[in-house]
Amino acid sequence: MLIPIKINQVAKLIPSVATGGQFKYSLGNPRKILQRLIISSIGAAITLVIGNNQFGNQTDVLWLILCLSFALYILWGPILEASRKNLKYKQFKFFSIFDGIISDIYQIEKIESSREQTNRYGNLEIVENKRTWLTIELEDEDGYLSKISFPMENRHSIITRGLRVKCLVSANERSFNGKLFLTDAWLPEINLWVGDYPYLLRPAFEEICFLYKNNI
Repeated sequence: MLIPIKINQVAKLIPSVATGGQFKYSLGNPRKILQRLIISSIGAAITLVIGNNQFGNQTDVLWLILCLSFALYILWGPILEASRKNLKYKQFKFFSIFDGIISDIYQIEKIESSREQTNRYGNLEIVENKRTWLTIELEDEDGYLSKISFPMENRHSIITRGLRVKCLVSANERSFNGKLFLTDAWLPEINLWVGDYPYLLRPAFEEICFLYKNNI
């Protein structure tokens, strides 16, 4: 079942500024964190050197601000990335709460990174870093809707077919027959949240689901 909601309700579910969970996601893996640190350090060092050469100039404050901005890039970079992701989601025209079940569940292997290294024979070989992802397919009384994939963890072992699932669905067509975009999902029967990126303010979503359930 798709339950249409208004834009002002979406604003209460998708934050404009990144939450702690969204910041953690956007911060990325150790490699991405290292890249941010390098950009932050090099940028701050360059602006500091240029600023010192401009000592006594009226632009001292500007160079100081730029230096601090680069130094804090490790913090505001992920916040900006997550906030832009949230804003992009809000640009869809129509939104509904999906209330259905898990019709199928399966695992897939995804390559997260790869690198070349020399084996004991002196030959180059590609080493792939793989991770297991879990995919759940969703349906309701009208049939198949879509699917959600996310990195698998031990706590996901209790997910089974037939469990109820709720999430926010967006589309640019009022009929929701075109391309759909799903947020992270809530499995109320086992009180578990799943998904790759944590779009929703989860307590607010649980509350709105409770209110709609009582009004139906």
